[in-house]
Amino acid sequence: MTPEQMNLVERLRTLLVDEPLVREVSMFGGRSVMVNEKMIVSALKHGGLLVRVDADQHSDLLHAPGAEQAEMGPGRDMGPGWIEVSAGAIDDDQALASWVEIAMAHNRAVTGGHS
Repeated sequence: MTPEQMNLVERLRTLLVDEPLVREVSMFGGRSVMVNEKMIVSALKHGGLLVRVDADQHSDLLHAPGAEQAEMGPGRDMGPGWIEVSAGAIDDDQALASWVEIAMAHNRAVTGGHS
């Protein structure tokens, strides 16, 4: 892992310390965090964050600072529900926590979790 990625993973671990079912896997070229066996976010090599969101909120969330449509590769977008947030937009802990909460809201909706 890159230093930026390791730092982001540590920050994510701190935010998710109270979640009962959390695990990390290598996926999407990053270190993905799974809650209730569903990916919520992935810490990317450059320090950005791939976020799994409700597809119905996708368009609105793209207006947030540093947010853009996630791509699997140049010109191959991942579709609604996948947003990439730049490292600069999540350097503040409150901004990172906000994106994690958005991802957790979607996670709770699809898994029936109540965390």
